[in-house]
Amino acid sequence: MSSLEDQSRRHVPQHVAIIMDGNGRWAKARGLSRLEGHKQGVKRLRDVIRWARDAGVQQVSLYAFSTENWKRPKVEVTGLMTLMATMLPLEVPKMMEEGARLLTLGDTSKLPWLARKALQRALDATKNNTSIDVILCLNYGGQQEIVGGVKKFCASFSTEKEKEEALAKLSPETFYSYLGREGIYPVDLLIRTGGEKRISNFHLWDAAYAELYFSDTNWPAYTEDDLKAALDDYAGRERRFGQTSEQIQGIVDE
Repeated sequence: MSSLEDQSRRHVPQHVAIIMDGNGRWAKARGLSRLEGHKQGVKRLRDVIRWARDAGVQQVSLYAFSTENWKRPKVEVTGLMTLMATMLPLEVPKMMEEGARLLTLGDTSKLPWLARKALQRALDATKNNTSIDVILCLNYGGQQEIVGGVKKFCASFSTEKEKEEALAKLSPETFYSYLGREGIYPVDLLIRTGGEKRISNFHLWDAAYAELYFSDTNWPAYTEDDLKAALDDYAGRERRFGQTSEQIQGIVDE
């Protein structure tokens, strides 16, 4: 790879995480139901996956349903689960065409049976695709993910002595294996649409050094230009990971 190509690739995030906000506001502005906004949001995914893949992004994670979303009105939750069960099978042919592999984060065992069935079929159908990973975060919460990792860590030792020895050696790198994120890159760029400026319990561990980008565009109206603006903004930032600009420049020059 030439130095120019290497530099270009460094400016493209490997993993883009998206909080797809604004479905309800988009629908309300048009006199439509919130569920109709979610339907349009699902359709928008097709384009965003293709645009991200074409830009060189390797993984896109999507905050599809958080652990807190169960608190929403029952009719909306039921509609979202039904939407996933009915629309996900329709998306599989498109994912196959795009070479997209579906992965998940979160406790999907709590989803209704029909939604779990549709999800598993999509996971199985796309498991050998290699163009881009699409990570659906379902019944997912960043705090819950970390607590779950702690529980797995504590349950993995049969004696107190083993646990104490492991605790003495514990580091972010060793703890990572308990989070169930094998094969998932740390988040480079976290995008939130819809005008809000918070991360809402999303990727708390893996977004530790993520660049944050907030868009005023509601998710159903999100365009290729919106994504390009976020990627261009990311490319213009200097990611230092605790180092100085001079150190980073020295690493780039080597």
